[in-house]
Amino acid sequence: MITGKNYVGNELSGQGTSTYKTFNPAENIDTEWELLEATGEEIDNAAKKASDAFLEYKNFSGAKKAEFLKAIANEIEALGDELIDTYCKESGLPAGRAKGERGRTMGQLRAFATLLEEGSWVEATVDTAQPDRQPLPKVDIRKMLVPMGPIAVFGSSNFPLAFSTAGGDTASALAAGCPVIVKSHPMHAATGELVASAIIKAARATGMPDGVFSNLNSSGIEVGKKLVLHPAIKGVGFTGSIKGGMALYDLAQQRDESIPVFAEMGSVNPVVVLPSALKENGSDWAQKYAGSITLGAGQFCTNPGLILGIEGEELNYFIKELGSSIEKLDPTCMLHPNIHRNYEKGKEELSNQGGVDLVAEFTKETNPNFGKQKVLTIAGSNFLDNPKLHEEVFGPFSIVVRCTDENELTAVIGRLEGQLTGTILGSASEFEAFSRTLATLQSKVGRLIFNGVPTGVEVCPSMHHGGPFPATSDSRFTSVGTSAIKRWVRPVSFQNWPQDFLPEALKDDNPLKIMRILNGEHTNATVS
Repeated sequence: MITGKNYVGNELSGQGTSTYKTFNPAENIDTEWELLEATGEEIDNAAKKASDAFLEYKNFSGAKKAEFLKAIANEIEALGDELIDTYCKESGLPAGRAKGERGRTMGQLRAFATLLEEGSWVEATVDTAQPDRQPLPKVDIRKMLVPMGPIAVFGSSNFPLAFSTAGGDTASALAAGCPVIVKSHPMHAATGELVASAIIKAARATGMPDGVFSNLNSSGIEVGKKLVLHPAIKGVGFTGSIKGGMALYDLAQQRDESIPVFAEMGSVNPVVVLPSALKENGSDWAQKYAGSITLGAGQFCTNPGLILGIEGEELNYFIKELGSSIEKLDPTCMLHPNIHRNYEKGKEELSNQGGVDLVAEFTKETNPNFGKQKVLTIAGSNFLDNPKLHEEVFGPFSIVVRCTDENELTAVIGRLEGQLTGTILGSASEFEAFSRTLATLQSKVGRLIFNGVPTGVEVCPSMHHGGPFPATSDSRFTSVGTSAIKRWVRPVSFQNWPQDFLPEALKDDNPLKIMRILNGEHTNATVS
């Protein structure tokens, strides 16, 4: 049942009087739910509860936290059709997408549970004392990762489940031992409340401390600002625009105690088309990329917004085939009128830049809020001279850049900002000939793809979903996969610490039986 209230720890709270509604973009009407804006007092209460909960929760065993995460997954599944229906109403996305994203959300939670049950993720390192070492004795030093404290999570617009209330940021922070306060995304706050109710139910059932999770509503930015500035908050997770991510980052640096902001922001995800790809499979790649550009109305952070090739008949044919394929695809609903409006504005701005030519666009009438796809093309020299063309347009939009040769192709890539992904289409035999191009691309991205499409992110330990600024605020970390847990921890060394007071992961007898680095050797052995 959707109440419109906030979860302040385990309790529903509705102290405020300001309300707002979410929007159904497919039907172009408000939804039936009224959401209550969180008050300053509710923010303070949630932060105090989270701070108190941290003192207990950080010491829970991996097995106990894993039980909590698995219970959340089960409770989300138990929400059944109500969750799917609410998701679809608030996003305009189809039920199939909703069910797939629900499965991914539960899968992430269970993957982190498995990580906790095994336990080696804490990177325990033990260097035993050598009192007889010359010329100076060596002390006993042991190190491991520990949780940093309560985390504020900002849900994304384009993934109401997998990157939102119980998404990757929340799952990884809870796994690390950090309580979470979610600032629910205003576009799908009813979906968020349902998921929050599942988390609270799981927390109660598994004996978690009150305040390990809270969910706060807000249609604007004030609640988020107060959260980031609150002294109880020790880190921030965000998925969204460069403007939003940088605003949070700047706020976090204004505090008396600055805190890390792990923001996933913008990316055009360049695709480099090598000559062999055009000669051997130009038509096939054109069809695949038409599908990738328009998938989910182009509302993926890994949407291919830039395609780079070398001028010639093959590239001309590819551009023609891409345009033909794009025109045949039916547009789909975007997430919200504001997102649709921003898409139309961005598309128009780039279309009016000098030197730009139209490849194809969908021109037929559509329902309101449907994103009409468009592809442009421009010469490499013009692209290099105009940084405006390097910006992301969030939606079914892409630009094909025609480069004169490999030098210009490399120069174009070198001028780009940091990206989440970079793709190479071609044959491995060309790698040596284009070694500078590939090396330059690697320096700009967090994930390199060979002969594929960037849309679709596999959730697994080897995935890196991050990239050099401004794709993310810190390219060393990922927001997808179990390595995402590393964002919410910090290393602590214990020097000459009494055995009885050491964390379990660092004790001589290794009671957790985890893999550690013991005097430079990877082992699960005890200290003899």
